[in-house]
Amino acid sequence: MASVRVGLFPPVGQLNLGPDQLQATLGRIAEEGVDHACVGDHVSFFVGAGSDGLITATSMLAAQRELPVYVGLYLLPLRHPVPVARQLASIAQLAPGRLTLGVGIGGEDRHEIEVCGIDPTTRGRRMDECLQILRGLADGTPMTFDGEFFALEDALIVPAPEPRIPLIVGGRSDAAVSRAARLGDGWLGIWVSRRRFAAVRDQIAWEATDAGRDPSVFEHALNVWCGFGPTREAAREPLAVQMQSFYQMAFEPFERYSPYGTPEDVAEFLSPYIEAGCSAFNVIPCAADDETAIAAVGAVRTLLTSSRAGDRTRRAEIALGPSG
Repeated sequence: MASVRVGLFPPVGQLNLGPDQLQATLGRIAEEGVDHACVGDHVSFFVGAGSDGLITATSMLAAQRELPVYVGLYLLPLRHPVPVARQLASIAQLAPGRLTLGVGIGGEDRHEIEVCGIDPTTRGRRMDECLQILRGLADGTPMTFDGEFFALEDALIVPAPEPRIPLIVGGRSDAAVSRAARLGDGWLGIWVSRRRFAAVRDQIAWEATDAGRDPSVFEHALNVWCGFGPTREAAREPLAVQMQSFYQMAFEPFERYSPYGTPEDVAEFLSPYIEAGCSAFNVIPCAADDETAIAAVGAVRTLLTSSRAGDRTRRAEIALGPSG
């Protein structure tokens, strides 16, 4: 069974207070034993909000040398893939092996896509071409490509990232799952049940194998909004307020996918996803204050990893029998 990693999206306010505060926040996250920091990506979300995922990731990587960064997720179809390939190569030189790029097509705010000059109905096809180009340019050899949206002749990006930057494909649709099997290095889910997560894992394994790819090297992850507090009632309030403000829609339709309570409550909710094939959790923590949010994610990470160690010990004892 693969090890489990737990990362968190730093509180938004902490990222806007300058480099010293950013460095302090990332240091605090590392102190809690959290495995990686996470960043999102939006160009102009609902009220014009957003931050560029790769720029933010670079600032976080440069601010410290310990934590990897997981971009979850980057709206790749809104960009031309060749400049993105250059950005990735530059980041790989700065922080080799410390970036994971989750990509998706977006969709909660169609206007965000339109103001970037993109027809929202073409997002999936554009994503396929973008991923093909990123994968083709990642090995440092010239690439020629003639598609519906992009045409390249002898495009070249050197030096190639070493090691390669994982491309994790996000999305809940069957098309996104198939895209992960064909063109990704794993899948990133959100607002998905444990049962659905396991079904996606199996679907990707079948489709990747049919495409001549090895699904055993894929990593599947989950972005999950979580509320923390001394009681479930106290934890629900900041979670509901922040989600409703961010997505401009009611919290209740997403409540069953968004655990809240103590770290023990949240770890209990997340643990079955590990059996369903999830090896990385990207937690979006909501709490009464930032310190509580960061410490709670560290506690969840401890609970999940110690639980996995306990499971392995119990399985070994059963296999060996009472005599050892």
